[in-house]
Amino acid sequence: MTDQSEVYQIDAVGLVCPLPVLRFKKRIKDLPSGTQVDFLADDPTGRKDLQALCKITGHRIEWTREESHGVTRYRIRLA
Repeated sequence: MTDQSEVYQIDAVGLVCPLPVLRFKKRIKDLPSGTQVDFLADDPTGRKDLQALCKITGHRIEWTREESHGVTRYRIRLA
């Protein structure tokens, strides 16, 4: 992915803790700083885990949106 205006999407719907955050970490490891990522998850503990990861790594959650069937979409800008 070379165009920073594109949004990279990671789907972790159906996974339970700790798998959503582990999938996120694995999929972003080769993405450049500043990349926008939409992370989709339905694990109820996902929000806390993602917030903790972002605090540690410096990634920024720009917004969250509740979608259908208990899925939350997080827009994250990578540090």
